[in-house]
Amino acid sequence: MEPVSLKDKRIIEKQLRRIPRGLLGIECRCHYGYPQVVTVYPLIDKKPFPTIFWLTCPYLAREIDHLEAEGWIVRMEVKLRADEGLALCLQEAHKAYIAERAHLLSSQDRAFLEEAGMLNSLLEKGIGGTADFSRVKCLHLHVAHALARENPIGKLVLRALPEHACPPEEVTCEGF
Repeated sequence: MEPVSLKDKRIIEKQLRRIPRGLLGIECRCHYGYPQVVTVYPLIDKKPFPTIFWLTCPYLAREIDHLEAEGWIVRMEVKLRADEGLALCLQEAHKAYIAERAHLLSSQDRAFLEEAGMLNSLLEKGIGGTADFSRVKCLHLHVAHALARENPIGKLVLRALPEHACPPEEVTCEGF
């Protein structure tokens, strides 16, 4: 994870169309150098925040929106039920995500969450806070995880996309 510069923060704000909360760093950039996935702290405003890898790239977000509208979440869940190997790989991705999320927590925040009875929500739930590892909550989250680490659903989605960044004649973040 690389640090976030002031310029990066401004770009991320424009990418997301809001001020990012809990921003820790940049996990990866597109080949134009703009932030593509950021790491977010798992506790925001004293509430558990299960998503530690956030897709900021407007191009990928838009392309994945189209896939979700075409029913790709259901398609991926059908694929998971039919392919035991894929399902096992996704379970491992969830477990790795949980471990990384737990590792990000400070000892003080861990103690706070434990005392408040909220720690298990971060230590038992997977990508995007899902409790059922056979379900796909959001393709964006899986792609962000695939770009940052390993995620089989995210990889399948990325393979379905013709490009993983804006075309050179239409770089979305260039104007930011």
